[in-house]
Amino acid sequence: MAPLPEISYRRVSSWETGEILALYRTGGWWDEDADTALIPALIRGSYAFVVAVDKKTLSAVGMGRVLSDGISDAYIQDVVVLPAYRGHGIGKGIIRSLIGICHAAEIGWIALIAEPGTETFYHPLGFSRMEEYVPMKLDQEKTNAQPQ
Repeated sequence: MAPLPEISYRRVSSWETGEILALYRTGGWWDEDADTALIPALIRGSYAFVVAVDKKTLSAVGMGRVLSDGISDAYIQDVVVLPAYRGHGIGKGIIRSLIGICHAAEIGWIALIAEPGTETFYHPLGFSRMEEYVPMKLDQEKTNAQPQ
């Protein structure tokens, strides 16, 4: 078994674009055609962006971010860890860091949309299914077809 990596969790306002791009692609969230020049603005535009950093290599091995107004509600998203680093609690460390940032700002309503099969990861961190709510996404094709 590989030794546990030493990881630090950093709230950042910028990071090396290539490393963040690799994490987004690991999660399956960045198309080949998408403009990578948008990544710095994505980081800056987040309420909080946390990078898990391998202390030995000083490279980003995981990330997550919060979207929020900084007062009432917060949404955690884009949590991903490179496959070689999974299974060491790094994802949990990212989530705990993001929750800590929200709690420090007295944001009490924190939510996320979990991918199917990941509920057992989020339950021990305090998350539970919102039984009376349905996640929804805007269908751009239907919206663009509607009169203004």
